[in-house]
Amino acid sequence: MKSMKWMVALAAAALMLASCGTKKQSPKVLVLYYSQTSHTATVAQEIQKALGADMEEIIPVVPYDGTYEETIARAGMEREKGILPAIQPIQADLSQYDLIFLGYPVWYGTYAVPMSTVLNEVDFSGKKIVPFCTFGSGGLFSSSADLAAKLPEATILPGYGIRAARIDAAALEVDYFLKSHGYMEGEFAQLEEFPASHPVSEEEAAIFDAAVGDYPMIQATATEVACRNVPEGVEYLFTAQNKPREGMPAFGPMEMKVYVLVAEGQPPVFTQVVR
Repeated sequence: MKSMKWMVALAAAALMLASCGTKKQSPKVLVLYYSQTSHTATVAQEIQKALGADMEEIIPVVPYDGTYEETIARAGMEREKGILPAIQPIQADLSQYDLIFLGYPVWYGTYAVPMSTVLNEVDFSGKKIVPFCTFGSGGLFSSSADLAAKLPEATILPGYGIRAARIDAAALEVDYFLKSHGYMEGEFAQLEEFPASHPVSEEEAAIFDAAVGDYPMIQATATEVACRNVPEGVEYLFTAQNKPREGMPAFGPMEMKVYVLVAEGQPPVFTQVVR
């Protein structure tokens, strides 16, 4: 009888060890980012805290610490001449990570120039990459497409972007993004799809004008709109056409999509532009 009990105990222990040996491990996550101001760093920190991920900042040897105009002038010159700014060596061993959140500000409609250096110096083959970015008006989709073209051996997953002017909303939005995309467990409100768009009414045109009126890079007229309910209030997806400006060339494509949020008790604010 004692022998039988001993054999059962051994079998149970072996089963427990086997179970431990096959336990599914959580993917190892790295948040790797460049931040010229503090905005992208703020988003990076929210992701790192939520996931308990490792984190590293990309640091140019010669920082972009001038005025806005000086930064744009330098970045434009580097883009035009194909200059890749030197960065300090990245300390993380990327071979140890399954999932990489890659963060940057949007410059000239795509990832900032220092990120170009990283993409040329680091092997991202076989990695799953989640882009996240901050911007003045938009650039998440265009920069994600550029990442996919630059890194054909990696998998570029849907990303997150936020206007620098709305950085205070990052904590709530990052939480929703991580949960809704399965990177973190937790409850979240499933958003309904936008319905078919319709011609804008006078009231809807006024909402559009109020949202973009103080942003000089958007000179456009809303033509169509769709709207849906979101936890904060109502979200509008406007189709707009650039207004011709006397003596000025057209800025970007004639048609654009503009997302506008009207939170309860708050004035309209646009969240991103897709050109």
